[in-house]
Amino acid sequence: MAHRSRPPTSYSTSAGASSYPSYSYGYGEYNTTTTSRPRTRRSTGRPSTARPRTGASTIARVEAQTVVCAVAESRGISPTVGISFVNMDTGDAVLCQICDSQTYVKTIHKLRVYCPSEILTVSTSASPKSKLFSIIEENLDIMDSKMTLLDRKYWAEGAGLDYIKTLALDDDVEAIKLSVSGSYYAVCCIAAVLKYIELELGVKFPYHSLRMKYEPSEGSMMIDVSTIYSLELLQNLHNPKSRDCLFGLLNETQTLMGARLLRSNVLQPLTDTDTLKKRYDAVDELQTREDMFYGTRSALKGFLDADKILTALIIVPTKPTIQTTEQSINQIIMLKQFITSVSPIYEALTGARSWMLNNIRELCAPENVAPVYALINEYINEDTTYAKQPLELRNQRNYAVKSGVNGLLDVARTTYKEAMEDAYQHATELSEEYDIKLDLKYDNGRNFYIRIHAAELEDRTLPPVFTNVFKKKHMIECQTVELMKRNQKINISHQEVVLMSDEAVQTLIEEVRGHMSALFKICEAIAMLDMLSAFAHLVTVNDYVRPRISDTLGIKAARHPIREKIMQTKFIPNDVYATQQCRFQIITGCNMSGKSTLIRSVALLSIMAQVGSFVPASSASFPILHNLFARVGMDDSIESNASTFAAEMREIAFILRNLDRRSMAIVDELGRGTSTRDGLAIAIAVAEALVDSRALVWFATHFKDLATILSERNGVICLHLAVEISDDDTMTMLYRAIEGSVKESHYGLALARLVPLPPQVIADATYYAHKLERRLQQKKKISENVIAERRRKLILDLKEHLVQAFHGTLEGDLLASWLKELQKEFINRMTAINEEEKGTTESEDEDEEGDVEMREEESGDEEMTEARDDTRIATTESRQQLPIMISNYSKVSSSTASTSTISPASNTTSSVRAVSENLY
Repeated sequence: MAHRSRPPTSYSTSAGASSYPSYSYGYGEYNTTTTSRPRTRRSTGRPSTARPRTGASTIARVEAQTVVCAVAESRGISPTVGISFVNMDTGDAVLCQICDSQTYVKTIHKLRVYCPSEILTVSTSASPKSKLFSIIEENLDIMDSKMTLLDRKYWAEGAGLDYIKTLALDDDVEAIKLSVSGSYYAVCCIAAVLKYIELELGVKFPYHSLRMKYEPSEGSMMIDVSTIYSLELLQNLHNPKSRDCLFGLLNETQTLMGARLLRSNVLQPLTDTDTLKKRYDAVDELQTREDMFYGTRSALKGFLDADKILTALIIVPTKPTIQTTEQSINQIIMLKQFITSVSPIYEALTGARSWMLNNIRELCAPENVAPVYALINEYINEDTTYAKQPLELRNQRNYAVKSGVNGLLDVARTTYKEAMEDAYQHATELSEEYDIKLDLKYDNGRNFYIRIHAAELEDRTLPPVFTNVFKKKHMIECQTVELMKRNQKINISHQEVVLMSDEAVQTLIEEVRGHMSALFKICEAIAMLDMLSAFAHLVTVNDYVRPRISDTLGIKAARHPIREKIMQTKFIPNDVYATQQCRFQIITGCNMSGKSTLIRSVALLSIMAQVGSFVPASSASFPILHNLFARVGMDDSIESNASTFAAEMREIAFILRNLDRRSMAIVDELGRGTSTRDGLAIAIAVAEALVDSRALVWFATHFKDLATILSERNGVICLHLAVEISDDDTMTMLYRAIEGSVKESHYGLALARLVPLPPQVIADATYYAHKLERRLQQKKKISENVIAERRRKLILDLKEHLVQAFHGTLEGDLLASWLKELQKEFINRMTAINEEEKGTTESEDEDEEGDVEMREEESGDEEMTEARDDTRIATTESRQQLPIMISNYSKVSSSTASTSTISPASNTTSSVRAVSENLY
């Protein structure tokens, strides 16, 4: 809808919005007030980094849509927000009620997913501005939306319930009513949206024609706006029109319906395990059964956008015109094309075994579309087909309705046919009279016009009978006065045919509306099939593997899906493993060694798995994540007047407020925007908070001391990207993650030599680097707390291995040998810790007692303060009992194996359970 400019004078006030102009649209007391969009991009509650300044590309938005949204909120410490969307192009109505935080992150995420063209808010929220109003206003540029203020009286719960009862599809009414019970704000929002559409946009929806659904705040992964940009989920940061983004990679869909569904899933990955497994089964079947895969892709090719077709049929214009009548006939013709396209999909899915493909096939069964097809054949000629060329489509429109429905219709068609013949006759006469080879062309703007090749007029001028002449490349396009008269006659005849066909077409549309519920379900099934077939296509052209859903994140040979696609050389994969005992992974390494690529690949593969796609790896298992956060980039935010450091501090504060055990976060180079000492201190403090959240975190950093300080903390492991440095200071990046912190502490000097810097500068830098390193080494001491923390971490690692064995598949001699190796490793590592404790000097300076003890005093962590005593007791008990239990199990396992064929699973269970219980 065009943006309305504000009138310069005569401001009228409405309740609660005295400072805003009011607009009257000729509907009595229906008034709205509009705020203009801010001209600059502002922060999003979590400021952006490296955000493109262009508008959303075709990759990001799929297509331009008219989506009207209403937002209402409660006031309080824990705000409740109601949101309702109505998509004017697809006939979808979505209701949401969200229990949000003070930053309104879930609300902004939901708005970002649907990208509404217009956002309605209560007028009282703008005077004074509420916090939600201000946050939405800051994000208007990102969403390419405008905000409209609406009087409070249009936000009525009773009106919303009435709309649900009258407009929702028959099959959905009861389910929607049950879902929205208690969702006061969501119901008020749907009332405001539908009233605005009716009075402002002049559009009505017939009874039981809207696809309404209630989306709870749970059920999908939350990915905030900054993470969407930084991980390049929808568009490439460097080239917004490039397909080198996650959506561009996955978008092998063949219909706009499938592309829209895929975009929504990328922004809102599923958290329901059963649904994900059904999607995996469907993709697996499609990629293994070649005939079904190619049959499905062939049936989907060229499929019309049925969502838009059906939505256009249910929209009733308040003021019909000749153009709306023509569009109605067009939609009926396209509906006929859509109905005939459903049968090939049903046939392609014959013999499907997976639940989801079977369900899609049942929805596309011939008996579901047969009633609509019979209605169309009753009014529309059987040979009528959808045409893309303007002239062909106009002819199909004129002859669509069967003869005999209206006696005058046949007469009008005859007149139209004669007028068309006159136009072609005139072109023939002109060609013969002036000896010029010309073509009669048609478009919707000019109707019939003449096209002449420029080579025909090399030695002469164009006769004066040709008017409105202009050149287009090597062609000359023109008209004649007589041709324009005949165009007028054709248009009049065409309008008469359309108006006489209108009665039959409207009758047909009314009858078709009674079957909208089944047709919309078919559209949803086809969109899902298109998305699943796109995933199957990726598996056939790439080496992707089916993921498993478990409590452990384990990926063997993980590859970055986008990098792998654009790299000319072979991508070097890495193994990824994360549990609660290794939930915080510090990634160190030199510049360009692949730290950022590694942590980004973990996040992207998690999204792919929760969308239902296979992933680039040799094997993979993922836990269900409910939140995903990314803090990457080193850019200033000029729009919000924030430096690099200020921007990253705001982002990390946002993450800390919203992180929980069901979350994943990737943090890249935190603290590099300020001084080294302050940056390290902040990085340590933030890392402590991230460890305590028990979320899965990948923390890439150049602070080698961060890995040294936190390496003894329970739940923390250190990795580094391997590099080879030869004798001549040549560096070779291996791009492989190896356990432990980076060994080469002066890789920056090695890289500096490659620039190259002046030799004296390199020599001085090397001298000072070694001098500082020696000074730091002299200050390092091992504190009693470090020893206690190492013991605690070793025991908890043992417990986790035993729990995994308890739930695993190892049995018999294989399990016995594994337990013996585990025992041996545990005793060796505990002995080494004890030896290290003996060699530690007891007279440590209190000021240099160690970073771990400082964390113990400052954090108040009860587990840390009790670590020493608990660890000693647990160590003594475990060392006494572990050899006995493993030895006893070995005897039982051997005797069982020699005397019986029964599996020793029960012995395995009891032994592992006994050891794990004593260690906990």
